[in-house]
Amino acid sequence: MADVNSLEQLKTDLKQQMPRRLYIFHGEESYLRAFYLDRLHKLLVEDFAETFNYHRFTAETLTPPALRESVDALPMMSEHTMVQLDDVNLFALPEQDREEYAEILAQLPDYCTLVLVYETVEYHPDKRKKKLAHALEQGLEVAFTRPAERELVSWVARHFKSRQKRISVPMCQYLIRLTGGDMTTLLSEIGKVAAFSEGEEITQSDIDAVVEPVLEAAIFDLTDALAAGRGEQALRVLHTLLQLQQEPIMILAAIGSQMRRIYTAKRLRGTNPAGQLMELYGIKSYPANKSADFARRLSLPFCRHAVLRCLEADEQLKTSYDDPERVLELLVIELAQEARNA
Repeated sequence: MADVNSLEQLKTDLKQQMPRRLYIFHGEESYLRAFYLDRLHKLLVEDFAETFNYHRFTAETLTPPALRESVDALPMMSEHTMVQLDDVNLFALPEQDREEYAEILAQLPDYCTLVLVYETVEYHPDKRKKKLAHALEQGLEVAFTRPAERELVSWVARHFKSRQKRISVPMCQYLIRLTGGDMTTLLSEIGKVAAFSEGEEITQSDIDAVVEPVLEAAIFDLTDALAAGRGEQALRVLHTLLQLQQEPIMILAAIGSQMRRIYTAKRLRGTNPAGQLMELYGIKSYPANKSADFARRLSLPFCRHAVLRCLEADEQLKTSYDDPERVLELLVIELAQEARNA
């Protein structure tokens, strides 16, 4: 979800049909970002007048004169116009362009709503560029992040209910783990599971029949089993990935990446290791929080050994004729034993 305050303000704007002149939408949860962008678009732009009242730019098509012209264009047979900028890093532009954009943003007319949308580009305001930063601060910034599990569980259950299906909390949690919790992926998988299931109640066999676990989610399950010293469970996760024809080298790369993040989190000092991981590794909040949680449960010697052991396994896969699946199995078994003895 987004920051609670900013999301509630956005919802209020939409409910009262009183859009602001400037919004900034960013964050890792693409489903929520697209959902609220669509709601804003429907509020502002009538279908029959979209050609006149909706203007969209990318980094390649945007220029100061083009933006000014779109912003100044009066609405046609409507009360509003909407201008959307996709993945435009305004702070990275030359100073003259920044100054012009800052001036435009500071003088948006009442009838125009400008939305900066960041999907593939990170939004990082640079307060040293004061004029532009100040202009953007006048808008509502909404950072859409992944909802907490309890919120996702309720959301999943509602979508199954809309398809005349029931699903228990444990099955919701199971589906969330398999998909990694991405809402766009979840929505697609909910449709598949609901269509496949013949009963009113969704079962694990229904989910297993049609849902293929994402690699990252499976690695989290594998790491969770290792952290608890449950070697057999960790091996089951590994064998599931191999049965799904995941390449051994990709599985090992994912395990090694996770172990490096956990080791880093264990070494970090401060009150927000997840935030530091996000900055160091360029990852989203969900994997950063998971890695920080695993780090709290594992010892520093184990984390150090796990990283070194993954490096050794990587060298084995690339330089020896040993069976790749056997290399992975030995790695998982050894790490589970180490975790138990730690």
